[in-house]
Amino acid sequence: MSTKYIFVTGGVTSSLGKGIICASLGRLLVARGLRVTIQKLDPYINVDPGTMNPYEHGEVYVTDDGAETDLDLGHYERFLDVKTSQDNNVTTGRIYYDVITKERRGEYLGKTVQVIPHITDEIKSHVLRLGQSGEYDVVITEVGGTVGDIESLPYIEAMRQLRYDVGRKNTLSIHLTLVPYLAAAGELKTKPTQHSVRTLSESGLNPDILVCRSEYELDSSIRNKIAQFCNVENEDVIASLDAESIYEVPLLMQKEGLDQRVIQKLDLPSKNPDLERWIEFVNRIKHPEKTTKIALVGKYVEHHDAYKSIVEALIHGGAMNNAGVNIKWVQSDDLTEENVAAELGDVKGILVAPGFGGRGIEGKLAAVKFARESKIPMLGICLGMQCAVIEYARNCAGMEKANSTEFDEETPFPVIDYMPEQREVEDKGGTMRLGKYDCSLVEGTQAHQAYGEDLIEERHRHRFELNNELRKKLVDAGLTISGVNPERNLVEIIEIEDHPWFVGVQFHPELRSTVYDPHPLFVSFVNAVLENSEVTAKAAL
Repeated sequence: MSTKYIFVTGGVTSSLGKGIICASLGRLLVARGLRVTIQKLDPYINVDPGTMNPYEHGEVYVTDDGAETDLDLGHYERFLDVKTSQDNNVTTGRIYYDVITKERRGEYLGKTVQVIPHITDEIKSHVLRLGQSGEYDVVITEVGGTVGDIESLPYIEAMRQLRYDVGRKNTLSIHLTLVPYLAAAGELKTKPTQHSVRTLSESGLNPDILVCRSEYELDSSIRNKIAQFCNVENEDVIASLDAESIYEVPLLMQKEGLDQRVIQKLDLPSKNPDLERWIEFVNRIKHPEKTTKIALVGKYVEHHDAYKSIVEALIHGGAMNNAGVNIKWVQSDDLTEENVAAELGDVKGILVAPGFGGRGIEGKLAAVKFARESKIPMLGICLGMQCAVIEYARNCAGMEKANSTEFDEETPFPVIDYMPEQREVEDKGGTMRLGKYDCSLVEGTQAHQAYGEDLIEERHRHRFELNNELRKKLVDAGLTISGVNPERNLVEIIEIEDHPWFVGVQFHPELRSTVYDPHPLFVSFVNAVLENSEVTAKAAL
């Protein structure tokens, strides 16, 4: 069977949820026994999102092979339970970089390098690379931005050409659009969808299926009107209504028949979808046996997408414990040792989030100290782990004014310092310690108990590490080193004894948590929060 290619575009407005629709369709096709991967084409000129501010773009998702990518790849992995790679996220910056590199090497000698065909050919080569690997039956390609954007035009043109390059029977165009409700008129309006489809069609790409986002049900008259004016069949107008959880969307799309229409149009072999585990997961998060409150202490909490994978990993960990996790968003800039008890006194667990730069660090240190002294389960991730080391050094190891050289180059106790190979790095993009590395676990520790393994693999994104020159002083003061990279003896996990659950990790465990394979650290963390809450409640009686 030839690989099938599905192109997903969006119109009218951004943030309609193309990524969730792609991931949901992918989940439904995987449930039917097909091998599926999803790719994101981003129209910005950055080579990757690695240097973007979290307020600008949300979290940077890191793959096993060290690619810094769009956060939608997190949705793809969580929904499909498959690994993505550098090939799954392509930006305009990367496309132009590759074309210009080829031009400098002389690969276009004698030719005038142009958007068409050279840029569009490069886009097509990235799309086809996944399909030609032989690993997938279906490649879903999400085109970022909205139809009509100038920067999206080369991608739309490349999709148009691909329909003929690989054959119309092997391609499918899905367009996600908005059907808004105007309260003053008391009705849904189809005109934005009509204009969006017309704009797409003017570029030569006619949609085969329309997925219509709306707050209200689309009745038959609305569906008929959209179908008539947009040149699709009535059955190809799919309603996408707001859902309580993103994990309900695959079930809603199945109810609407999206996967069935795709199967029919692409003539794909399939079996009846097996969604039993997915339905069980959705029921667990919608109807938990108990709930708990966990504080997420971070520098970017006004923009929740900056911690998207952490939020989802907490949901996964909660579901495995038949519990709902209510997140209390705590801005670290506002925390002090004077108000930390008032701000965090009502939570049962504390997660100190990753980040960069010195802003809000003292607030994170206050949160760590409060968790340590109050015996509240705590998970520190990347910068959160580094803050745990700094706090312990200052208050338990006699290293007053200990710090990270990221924040204070003159600190007398640089317990967190540059990795040696990072000291001379000048370029900021793609130069951190990125991707998957091994970690050996110490038996008998919280980390070993959580993983149940001696050797694990986790994804990294950092320039600084625990300074091995001060490691013995920390250990002598009682800090437990429970995970170490075996190749370079880098500290990956720290713990504190005589505490219900206090773990800091240099890596990003949230990036590997999926619906069908929740990350063991998050499962263990939530379990510790629940158990400690019961102990605390009994002690109060």
